[in-house]
Amino acid sequence: MNIQTPELLRETKPQAVQSGCRLCGRLLRHKFVDLGMSPPCESILTADQLDRMEPFFPLDVLVCESCFLVQLKEYVGPEEIFTEYCYFSSFSTSWVAHAKAYCEAITERLGLDERSFVVELASNDGYLLQHFEPLGIPMLGIEPAANVAEAAKAKGIPTLVEFFGVALAQKLVEEGLRADLIIGNNVLAQVPDLNDFVGGMKILLKPEGTITLEFPHIERLIEQNQFDTIYHEHFSYFSLTTIRNMAWRHRLKIVDVEELPTHGGSLRVYLAHEASAQKPAPRVTELLEREERHGLTDVTTYAAFAEKARRAKRDLLFFLITAKNEGKRICGYGAPGKGNTLLNYCGIGTDFLDFTVDRNPYKHGRFTPGMHIPIRPVAAIDEAKPDYILILPWNFKDEIIEQMRHVAEWGAKFIIPIPYVTIIDPAELRK
Repeated sequence: MNIQTPELLRETKPQAVQSGCRLCGRLLRHKFVDLGMSPPCESILTADQLDRMEPFFPLDVLVCESCFLVQLKEYVGPEEIFTEYCYFSSFSTSWVAHAKAYCEAITERLGLDERSFVVELASNDGYLLQHFEPLGIPMLGIEPAANVAEAAKAKGIPTLVEFFGVALAQKLVEEGLRADLIIGNNVLAQVPDLNDFVGGMKILLKPEGTITLEFPHIERLIEQNQFDTIYHEHFSYFSLTTIRNMAWRHRLKIVDVEELPTHGGSLRVYLAHEASAQKPAPRVTELLEREERHGLTDVTTYAAFAEKARRAKRDLLFFLITAKNEGKRICGYGAPGKGNTLLNYCGIGTDFLDFTVDRNPYKHGRFTPGMHIPIRPVAAIDEAKPDYILILPWNFKDEIIEQMRHVAEWGAKFIIPIPYVTIIDPAELRK
């Protein structure tokens, strides 16, 4: 396979300059996609902020020709993003169910019990760790967003309001804490200093402990044209090939991998210390070989993606312009990060969407960044009775359509924007 050896990777030191790969330090020379200028996608606005200057930064994505990490420059620091965060995991029923199933499965797989210790990084509002409590397994959440961490603490889940890295890991070890299991679900992409973060996990992990990381798979992002999952809060995008490179640098190894349907197609990777007795499962090699066949070790594969994003933009705008010219009313469902990338890249404001709705009351009465679309409670759809509902968190489309099937009563249809425009008529689903 056309992949660097562990020795070469370990000898490469990351550069301090911004133009170097945040994992291996190689000079970044190849573009993945340019989505123009966009505000930080989770910085939803209050009414009194609408007349203030709003910062926009480039969504210019590059790929490393050495470790194949797809990445954004660090335009917005994590302290700015996570001081007050508006994403609460528990508002997605299917995501909480996914977390519960994981907790039960990993407990059985690793034989966790009251003598074990579990740490979740970016534990959010306790959506996952709450499922270990009835199993009697000691746990700790580490969550940098204080407002979100408070929701976890209210559930009785021990939570540190900290950014995780080598320094915090060393402090925890000095206090006598080592983890049998470290969990990182959809956090790796949000870490600007990958080597500090992974180095911290290695320090905190017991000799025969296990790390599980879940993250959207760049293979699926490319295949399904998921350009809207790119935003400033996500610094990096991963293949298993890149994860292997990352693990090698920190004397860790991949021992297993699972492909998941979540977030449009994700991987769950199991890591252990290089000296651990755990043996890699055959599907690790199988997936690495598939990635190579699909061109993920060739920068030309990444360069071809940009036109797919441009086509999806034209596709969606053509549909929306036609619908509005016919006098149709359109609203959105959801105000997720990916939705704000889509809206800003395509220039979709209140001239297309009257409003959007969200289940999270924290967002109600506020406005989406950049396009300033009002965010209302879900009940606003029943009051307005729009002709079309644009589902912005398309990865939860099945859950949303099931919840909102009653919109068929007035003839409303759903618009799914990714990979290209698809119209779903809930009346047809009832037949």
